[in-house]
Amino acid sequence: MAFHKLVKNSAYYSRFQTKFKRRRQGKTDYYARKRLITQAKNKYNAPKYRLVVRFTNRDIITQIVTSEINGDKIFASAYSHELRAYGIQHGLTNWAAAYATGLLLARRVLKKLGLDEDFVGVEEPDGEYKLTEAAETDDGERRPFKAFLDVGLSRTSTGARVFGVMKGASDGGILVPHSENRFPGYDIETEELDAEVLKKYIFGGHVAEYMETLADDDEERYKSQFVKYIEDGVEADSLEELYAEAHKAIREDPFKKYESDAPKKSKEEWKQESLKYKKSKLTREERRQRVQARIAELREE
Repeated sequence: MAFHKLVKNSAYYSRFQTKFKRRRQGKTDYYARKRLITQAKNKYNAPKYRLVVRFTNRDIITQIVTSEINGDKIFASAYSHELRAYGIQHGLTNWAAAYATGLLLARRVLKKLGLDEDFVGVEEPDGEYKLTEAAETDDGERRPFKAFLDVGLSRTSTGARVFGVMKGASDGGILVPHSENRFPGYDIETEELDAEVLKKYIFGGHVAEYMETLADDDEERYKSQFVKYIEDGVEADSLEELYAEAHKAIREDPFKKYESDAPKKSKEEWKQESLKYKKSKLTREERRQRVQARIAELREE
């Protein structure tokens, strides 16, 4: 009589611990998250805010989030597709768009809290490194709204777009603790930041430079790559003015909605649109006929 050794007994399973679901899915770095949400006991459950930045292929998602026992709560959010309301129609995932989205989020948060007049931030971006400081009000000194940058799983290499959002939020009047060593224009050898390079990125100068180079070297590629810019008459020289106007408009009204020129569809029209892509279910008789037709085809072969 053969005996089989029991390899995985109850003691084995009691030692084995399944990882969190979002860790198994590769979506959350819990090592980083623990340090971002842990609040000091002597702060009596005061909310600790995070500036959450995520990039998709066509959009930038920015949110101010606080964590509670029953889950994360979003205080405010801004998306780069909303920049269309401020005149930025193209390049909604580049560095300049990231800065503008961060600025939009900051102005929304401060307007919501009634702090937008006390903390104006940097109204004319010059690329200089500056943190938001306490403001003098009628009631005394007022500390700024503070949020810690949450980059998720994205690489924090020098010049990365996540730092464009951070710079925009910082210039918008939020205190985001950071140093200058991850901005474009930072020299690792001299340990100094070239403010002109950073300013160029804020106003889309790097895109304008690329547009000019491509137009001179490969006109066909330029026309295919910047087809939407050309259709709307956006040229390399007008980009800086376009972003400057957008920054100004964001400060004037951070809750502006984008109104498309395209006519809006009714609920019934959208329903008809969806039916175009919906396959109707075959009846039993139709399925039987289809099988018979397939058998006939195979016999002919």
